Amino acid sequence: MGRIERFADLVVRAGVNVQPGQGVVLDTDTEHLEIARAVVEAAYRAGAAWVETIWSDGPMQRSAVDHLTVEQLSRSRPWALARIEEWAAAGAASIALVGDANPHLFDGADPAKVAARRWDEAQARRRVLFGRMRWSVVAAPNPGWAEQIFGEPDMDRLWEAVGTAMRLDSPDPAAEWQQRSATLTARARRLDELELTEVRYLGEGTDLTVGLPASARWTGGGMIDGDGIPYMPNIPTEEVFTSPDRRRADGAIRVTKPMVILGQMVTGLRVDFKDGKIIDAYADEGADVVRAQIATDEGSSRLGEVSLVDRDSRIAKAGIVFRNTLFDENAGCHVAWGQSFPFAVEGGMALSEDERAALGLNVSAVHTDVVIGGDGITVTGTGPKGTVEIIRDDEWVL
Repeated sequence: MGRIERFADLVVRAGVNVQPGQGVVLDTDTEHLEIARAVVEAAYRAGAAWVETIWSDGPMQRSAVDHLTVEQLSRSRPWALARIEEWAAAGAASIALVGDANPHLFDGADPAKVAARRWDEAQARRRVLFGRMRWSVVAAPNPGWAEQIFGEPDMDRLWEAVGTAMRLDSPDPAAEWQQRSATLTARARRLDELELTEVRYLGEGTDLTVGLPASARWTGGGMIDGDGIPYMPNIPTEEVFTSPDRRRADGAIRVTKPMVILGQMVTGLRVDFKDGKIIDAYADEGADVVRAQIATDEGSSRLGEVSLVDRDSRIAKAGIVFRNTLFDENAGCHVAWGQSFPFAVEGGMALSEDERAALGLNVSAVHTDVVIGGDGITVTGTGPKGTVEIIRDDEWVL
C-alpha cells in the first residue's frame, strides 16, 4: 500500500471509522484530487453506501471575494441548510481534507470580505458535527504547502514529515493512534479530577490567565459517538483541551508559530485580552486579517478553547514549522478564539444554547487556533485543591 493509500485508509478507519452501509460527505479542494480519490476508494472499501464530494477551489474563492459584497458572502442559503440536516438524518460521516496551497491567495483583498461567513450555515454544520455525525478534519499534502515549508515543492520531503506526524510509518497506524489516544484520554481524566477553575499560561511574551466553567470537562485523543463508535476528529492529535468561560481571560499571548488565517500568512502575532475579550492584536505580517476576523461576530473576539500539548508530541519532535494549523497546534500549547465545544461542559450536549451561554461557553462562526507553546512554556491550573503544575518547560509533569 502506497503512502497516499495509507493516508486514506487511516482517515477512513481511525478518523471517521466508516461503518458498512454508512454515507460519507467529503469536503476537499481541487488541489487534493489524488488524495480525495484515495479517500473515496477507502470509504467504499470500508462499506460506505455512498460518498458525496463537495469541491472547493482557491482561485474560485478569490473570485467570489472580489465580486461579491459582504452581505452576499454572508447570506445563508435555505437549500444548503436543508442539505446539512439531510446528511445528519442519514447518519453520514464527514471528512474534510484541508491545506492552504497558496498562503497569498487573498493578498490585497478586502479583509472584511475575506472574513465574511454564512452564520446560519456555519452553526448548522457545527450542531450536526458536534452531536449527530462522526467527523474528521485532516490536512492533505500538496505542492503549495511543501513550498511554504521548504521553499520548494518537495512532495517527498513533505510526505516524509507528514508520515512521521501521522504515524503512517508504523505497521498499523490505526492501532498506533488507539494507543496514543488512550494516553491523552488518561491525561484528560486526571485534569477532570482536579476540578480546575482556571489555567495560566506563562512563557516568553505570554502571561494569560483563563477561567473555566464550573462543570468543565477535558477531552483528549478520540471521541465516541452516540452509538458507541470511536472516532478521531483530528489526525494528528496530541492535545488535551476544553472550552473556557468566555468572560474570563486576562493578559497577553505571543503566538509562537506562523499561520495562515483566511488565506493570508500571519507572523509575529501578539494578542491582548481583558475581561475575556481581545482588546488588541499586533503582528509583523497579517494583523489586518486577524482584526477583521475577530470582528466577525459577538463571539469572535472571545476564547472558545484552551489546549495543552507538550514536547512529547510527534509534531514537536519533527522539529519543523508545518505552517498548517492542524499540525502546528499539536506541536505546542494553544488557545482558540471563537466557537466553544458544547461537549466541554458536563451534560453540555443536552443543554440549550442559552444554558450553555449561562455557563460561559462561546458562540461564533469562527474558530481559530493559535500556538503559544514551545520551549519555556509553563502551565498551571488552580482549583479547590490548590494550584498545580501541569506543564513545566514544555514537559507534562502532572
